[in-house]
Amino acid sequence: MFNKTGGESGITLIANNCEVSGDLHFSDQLQVNGVVKGNIYAAEGSKAVITVSEKGRVKGDIRVPNVIINGKVFGDVHSDKHIELASKAEIKGSVYYNLIEMVMGSRVDGNLVNIRKDKDGKHETTQESLADATVKPAPVATKSA
Repeated sequence: MFNKTGGESGITLIANNCEVSGDLHFSDQLQVNGVVKGNIYAAEGSKAVITVSEKGRVKGDIRVPNVIINGKVFGDVHSDKHIELASKAEIKGSVYYNLIEMVMGSRVDGNLVNIRKDKDGKHETTQESLADATVKPAPVATKSA
């Protein structure tokens, strides 16, 4: 298949019986079913998508605009567009996101940092430490006589 610029586009697969050592650079789609030991980068300005399947493992940072994780990542995840953490996702590192979707069961052992652009196009960040998050019980209604 050819994209509008005349170059080929496609999906790169790291199969479940494959281990790759070293940094990966891509611009379209990357499916990780095996193990990647190194950082993963998308081409600047691309609409790249990485999917880490349930059996997939990444030991390094991920810097990709669109991220879908259902496996394990040992490193920071940076996305300026969208991150989806499926039910089996486990991240040991911080997550830098613009939009995030977390399904029940997904886990992040690190910080969630919201990255937004202000009116001038500069990044602003809001950090939420998961260690500081507390859940307060709902007030209990009582009947009065």
